[in-house]
Parts: sequence; structure tokens; C-alpha cells
Amino acid sequence: MTDSSTISEPTEPEQPLSTQPAPLHGARLMLGSVALSLATFMNVLDTSIANVSVPSIAGDLGVSPNQGTWVITSFAVSVAISVPLTGWLTQRFGAVRLFVLSVVLFVLASLLCGLAPSLGTLVLFRVIQGAVAGPMIPLSQTLMLSTYPPEKSGTAMLIWSMTTLVAPVVGPILGGWISDNYSWPWIFYINVPLGLAAAWVVWRIYRDRETPTQKKPIDRMGLVLLVVWVGCLQLMLDKGKDMDWFSSPVIIALASISCVGFVFFVIWELTDEHPVVDLLMFKERNFLICTIAIALGYGVYFGNIVILPLWLQTELGYTATRAGLVLAPMGVLAVMVAPVISRAISRWDPRWLVTFAFTVFAFVSLLRSEYTTQVDYNSLLWPSLIQGLGLATFFVPLTVLSLGGLHPSRIAAATGLSNFARLLFGGFGASVSTTLWEDRVSMHHARLTESSGHFNPIFNQTVDQLQHMGLSAQQALGQVEHMVSQQAGMLGLNDIVWASSILFFILGGVVWFTKPIRSVVSIDSGGAH
Repeated sequence: MTDSSTISEPTEPEQPLSTQPAPLHGARLMLGSVALSLATFMNVLDTSIANVSVPSIAGDLGVSPNQGTWVITSFAVSVAISVPLTGWLTQRFGAVRLFVLSVVLFVLASLLCGLAPSLGTLVLFRVIQGAVAGPMIPLSQTLMLSTYPPEKSGTAMLIWSMTTLVAPVVGPILGGWISDNYSWPWIFYINVPLGLAAAWVVWRIYRDRETPTQKKPIDRMGLVLLVVWVGCLQLMLDKGKDMDWFSSPVIIALASISCVGFVFFVIWELTDEHPVVDLLMFKERNFLICTIAIALGYGVYFGNIVILPLWLQTELGYTATRAGLVLAPMGVLAVMVAPVISRAISRWDPRWLVTFAFTVFAFVSLLRSEYTTQVDYNSLLWPSLIQGLGLATFFVPLTVLSLGGLHPSRIAAATGLSNFARLLFGGFGASVSTTLWEDRVSMHHARLTESSGHFNPIFNQTVDQLQHMGLSAQQALGQVEHMVSQQAGMLGLNDIVWASSILFFILGGVVWFTKPIRSVVSIDSGGAH
């Protein structure tokens, strides 16, 4: 799901092939693969493990569930911002040292997240956790490729991709089980033994396989502008609802700074000799269209899987564990069909696979738009299972299509920029979807309340029935209010997923504006993922 390459200058071509370390064998090969996969698993796990734990975190820290989603968005955006630095940091410190340091700092940040006494400090530590997590997944893929001989690079990437698909399955289940049976800090504490074990094994096996280092300039101004405009935009999206949007001078200021920062960022990156983000890559039609499709598609998908467990827990009374189990089937099917899809890419036009993925996402969204407050468990599981087909045919075919026609020397920058856009829009998608859901819930609640007065015979009949069941008049009215809230929450969810289905259908057609590719990008070049 994420890329081995980063937004940086390509690796210096003058390095001879002989400087590359020999592939590992035997026990070292197995241990190295397990350690790298474990670190990848831990990192990807933290993008989904908090999704079903938001109500528990919010309740324990005394904030609303919508404010609790900052725990998700802060991590996602911070990872996206830190990814562009991976290339420069790797050249400065070496891939092995940087990877091990990132894992150790990730463990420390996880420990601080679990100890956080308030939402503000938790979000701060999640930002730090995301910042140090940026290099981990790209470098794990790079080291994994160096572990296997070139003819087995497909095997290496299959092992790596299986890890990135399994983690989102385990995340909601594990997060829910921990929240229900222990306490939410343990969703972060479990990273400590996993991370330390992975860091120790990787250092023991790979320390004599360090990559060459060199001092190269860093685009400091570009990085500052990136942090400013992205950070202000995310703050605006997260706090807009609480501050009544543009009636607040703070929101107006954040929006203005974000817009001005973005304009200056674009101008600077187009003129700087060593840009932190190579925007000239967007001159390639396939790359432009596919990056838009990846960013928007992932943003909408991630937003939906954030609000679905939130709705199940806050409105339907699901436990965190059961809400996590609702999302689990999508990863199960994705893991099962991923090897088939990997082989099919070399035979089929990737545009058909991408269109199939978006069609599946749209169909699943339409199924969810028909949910009622009486939806049964099986009706919740089947769409998640079907969605796994979309996941398996979404990321890799789109990436292959986006890299078609690019010179190998540009693939590193291209895959990194695509990955940056996906991660960034994942954070935005979570913020936008929760804000829109809350707005739609408020609107539906107001409309339902207006039609629930004593002049409505159905309202009177419901109150009478509740009183006949032994409730007092006040209790009966409270029960009706609860039913209205449930209905409003459901209608708000229906609106969001219905709109998502329309966008997915549009994106499925947009990919056909790309040019067909004659050959699939080799995994060895870094373009497969």
C-alpha cells in the first residue's frame, strides 16, 4: 500500500552494481524478512487500530467522538509530511541506520501516546509518531528487495504486500478487543515489544549491509512551506465544526495561511534546484490522472472506514470488538486474491482492473446506503467482504499505470509523490467525512424533531405504546429522542456513502483518460508498489 521510494532525487546512477550487497540465505533470510515485515505490520497497524477505539479514547479523555478522530488524522497527515524527507535522510545516514532509528523512535512515541493524559498531548504525540514513521515503510520495502536475489523480487514484494494487507484486517479487531477488555493505551503499548524486537533483529542482520551515504542539500524552505499549508489546512478541517467555520476569525486565518502557503509552495518547488516535492512530474498525463485517482479514491475509502465503526458504536451500541469485526472481511478477501491480481497485471490492461476496483467500491457504498437502524450483522459483513476485491485491484494496478512510460530514473520521485498524495488525502478524508457526517446528522435530527410533535399521530402512538409498556411520560419521550438520534445518525451515514458511490463511479471512468501502457514497470525499479 505504500511505496519503497520517496520524494527525492533518484539514487546516483554512477554507483556500480557490485556495491550492492549479496542476497541473504537460510536463517538470516527468514529472520530478516520476518523482522522487516513485523516493522511494516506495526506501522500499518497504527493507521487502523485506533479507528474503532475512538469512542473509548474520547470518553476517557472527556471529548466528543468527532474530536477523538484527531487521533487518526494527526497521524496520517504527519506521516504524509515526513515521507518527502526519507530520500534525503537515507543519503545522509544510510538506509539501515535510518530504519532502525525510525523504529526505535516510533516505539518511544507509542509509549508516550499511551501515557498521554489529555487529547491535546495525545494528538501531539501522534504527530511525533507519524513524523518518525514516515521512513519506515518505504525503507522496509527497499531492504526487503535487497534481501532477495533480483529474480525473486516478486516473491519479496508479495511477502511485503501481504503484511500491508493483513495489518488493516487485524487493526480494527485488535483495537476493538483491547478497548473492550483492557484500556485504549494498550493499542499503543503493544508496539513496544514488537518494535524493539524488529529493530534488534534488523540491526544484527543488516548493519553490515549499510547503503552509501553522502551530504546533499535539503529544500528547507519547501519543507517549511509544506508543513505550514498542510498543517493549517488540517487544523481548519478538524476544528472548523467546533468553531462554526468561517464565522470564526481563527478558521479564516487558517484558511488564508493555507492558501497563501500552498501558492508559495508551488512556486518555490517549481523553481528550486532540489525540490522536496518534484511537481514537474505532473506534466506526465498518466501520472497526473492516476495520482488524482489514488488520492481521491483512498481519501474517500479511508473516510468511510473511519465513520462506519463510529456509527456502529455511537448509534447502534456495538462494542469496539464487534465494530472491528465488521471491517475485517475486506482484508481477508484482499489477501486471498492479491497473488492472482499480481499475476494478472502483466496480462491485462491495468485500466480494467482499476475500473473494476472503483466499481466494487461504488457497489459496496450503494449497499451501505440502504442500511437501517435494524441492520443485521450479516448485512454489515457482506459489503466488507466484497470490498476486499476492490482493495486487491486498487493500489498496485493504479501505481503500475501511473509509472507507464516514465524513464527508470524518474520512478523513485514518481512513486514517492504518489504515496505522499495518498497519505495526505487519507488524513483529509477522515476529517472531511466525520465533519460532513456530523453536519448531516444535525440536519436530519432537526427535521425529524420538527415532525415529532404531538400533532403527529405516529409520534403520539409511539409514546402511548411506550407508556403502556411501563415507561413514564418523561421516559417515553427520552426513548423517542433516542430513536430520533439513531435515525438521524443512520440517515447521515446513508448520505455520505451514497455520495461516495457517485465519486467512485466517476473515478472509474476518469482512469480511461490515461494512455495505455505497453509494458509493466519492473518491481526492481521500485514501481510495483
